Amino acid sequence: MNRTRVFFLATLAAAALPVAAAAPDPVSWSAAVPERPNAVVVRNATVWTSGPEGIQTEADLLVVAGKVQAVGRDLTAPPGAVEIDGRGKHVTPGLIDAHSHTAVDGNVNEGTNIVTAEVRIADVIDSEDINLYRELAGGLTTANVLHGSANAIGGQNAVIKLRWGLPADQLLFKEAPQGIKFALGENPKQSNWNVDERRYPQTRMGIEQVIAEHFEAARDLDRKLTAKPDVTKVPARRDLQLEALSEILAGKRLVHAHSYRADEILMLLGLAKRFGFKVATFQHGLDGYKVADEIAAQGSGASIFTDWWAYKYEVIDAIPWAGSILHDRGVVTSFNSDSNELARRMNLEAAKAVRYGGVPPAEALKFVTLNPAKQLGVANRIGSLEKGKDADFVIWSGDPLSTYSVAEQTWIEGRKYFDRAADLAGREALAKERQALIDKAKSPAGGKGDKNDNPPKRRHEAGDDIDHPHAEDDGEGLQ
Repeated sequence: MNRTRVFFLATLAAAALPVAAAAPDPVSWSAAVPERPNAVVVRNATVWTSGPEGIQTEADLLVVAGKVQAVGRDLTAPPGAVEIDGRGKHVTPGLIDAHSHTAVDGNVNEGTNIVTAEVRIADVIDSEDINLYRELAGGLTTANVLHGSANAIGGQNAVIKLRWGLPADQLLFKEAPQGIKFALGENPKQSNWNVDERRYPQTRMGIEQVIAEHFEAARDLDRKLTAKPDVTKVPARRDLQLEALSEILAGKRLVHAHSYRADEILMLLGLAKRFGFKVATFQHGLDGYKVADEIAAQGSGASIFTDWWAYKYEVIDAIPWAGSILHDRGVVTSFNSDSNELARRMNLEAAKAVRYGGVPPAEALKFVTLNPAKQLGVANRIGSLEKGKDADFVIWSGDPLSTYSVAEQTWIEGRKYFDRAADLAGREALAKERQALIDKAKSPAGGKGDKNDNPPKRRHEAGDDIDHPHAEDDGEGLQ
């Protein structure tokens, strides 16, 4: 009997078993949306604002109606506010991952064409991906979910908030500007692809030409669509690929460009200048430190790896000091994960900027808070604990840049989406329930019904998908 069948039978048999009501359930389709208190105040904590107020010691964080109201000492909270003792704790803004592939349902690459600007990550968000919960457990609250790097011009991205338990369309951070993934180097030119049929282009100069040709085509389509109607001519047809590029030229869509080598970074900066747009971020950009001044001059950002290298030849010159060099030269710099696993501890990635280059701790934390918010065009809403911004924050057991600290609570817009104490308390009950369900499924009855052939009761409501895509997850949340 395969594991999906076991899960199906176990689901049907669930109603016959006692379930601990107090146990939290780290599974999206059964997770209740957290209530939002009218007001929350964290008392006497060390608050890393990532804003002009810097790090405040023995301070309070006051949240009202899902927004940051104030940071300071002895703040007066509204009646009935949820009070949290923050003594010995540290509070930071919710962490932001500027380069993620979490929650993509299926292959992240549409690799069949060199340009796939018409495809949209927002259409394939999997809100039940267990990695969302695990990343919440590491203090992550926002992610820039990107297409892969198989194409010179790839798919349209989706900025999401990790609102665990909500459907996919409600994860979308709808106020975030639209964006798109570009890619340079070995991936789009198929250097490392083991395929029989090789597409154009196969060189770096070909990649440049493809991007330029499609921007020229977008300009041409714009001229046709905005021209005075001519009844003697067939109207121009819509082209979803070129419309996305037209939005870049109009400043309505941000470019996030996968890149490594300095010469390629300069090439795309040149194209951006030629066509009148700005590259929002050079993603990975491990050679970016060599051309930091040029990146800063055009107002582009760099969202890089901290200490990844040697996994392919074009990253041979990567150094761990790249982040601090870019930061010192005036480039808005962030660290990203590109990994479901690494996204669970972005706070420790920020700490590496202190270790390699001596970036002050408060500035280093911005590499995973305010700076990626700026790169994504949402710094007016998230990235720092300032009055009026979304109450996305994390309560840490200690210094957030310490390997000994863990995220105890993660809040998004004034709702607590992760509570470590509750997760730990519920694991035993969940383990017992899981084993009981498996035993029930393996029993002679096999979940087929009672002696009168009545179907078993279900835990699910009508219309639920019982062939759950994460049936094989261990249900333990944190590892």
